[in-house]
Amino acid sequence: MALAGPQIGATLATRRGMNSIDLAQALGPYLDPVAAGIVGGGTLAAVVLRTELRDLGRGVAALPVLARRRFRADPLVIQIAALGRIAARHGVMSLDRSVIADADVSAAIAAIVDGADPDRVQAILRQARHGRIERHLAAAEVWASAAEIAPAMGMVGTLIGLVKMFLSMNDPSAIGGAMAVALLATLYGALVASLVAMPVAARLRRMARNEAFERTRLEAPLMAMAAREAPRHRDQPRIVDRNLAERTAA
Repeated sequence: MALAGPQIGATLATRRGMNSIDLAQALGPYLDPVAAGIVGGGTLAAVVLRTELRDLGRGVAALPVLARRRFRADPLVIQIAALGRIAARHGVMSLDRSVIADADVSAAIAAIVDGADPDRVQAILRQARHGRIERHLAAAEVWASAAEIAPAMGMVGTLIGLVKMFLSMNDPSAIGGAMAVALLATLYGALVASLVAMPVAARLRRMARNEAFERTRLEAPLMAMAAREAPRHRDQPRIVDRNLAERTAA
């Protein structure tokens, strides 16, 4: 009875090993390094040639974003409301010491501290939002380009395999390998485009549209803060000058 545990563990390990062997044997006919190199290398080379390096880096850096939740502006709206209460209680200049992680909100608050009017704050937010959209769409375009190129590279691999097959007609043993390259290259191109590149591009575009829509919610509270604080900001130098004059006269 004491050997039951080790025996069960050994049995399970043996079964897992057999399953791995069976899986490898099942997938073996569909694995060809030559076809994979033609499709993968050709797609990568074409994307690099048609894309700026800056956008190419954005496309790679955007991959971790796919695992994040959808962007919601609620925390930023709450933070803006809290900053508005601080400005109403301690003055707009107190916001200059606030720690704001979001770049768009930080730029708008800095403009409000400098005395910008609501129209100027709205222009800053829209410019930042449009720039962000362009960056996100550039990243999505990298993967859309890969989805467009991969099937063409699959056809290139098919042609290479067919040429190799025709050149090997005198050697029947080499025909099978050449035909495998021809068929698997088309398969790899379709899989890369349909299961990898195209879904990534679609998700990046969807996330960009969602974030752009959510960020429009930031305009109203920040513009209202600017409208409330701009007159006070204009009056503040007069108050300081009056206090200075009173102290000098005393």
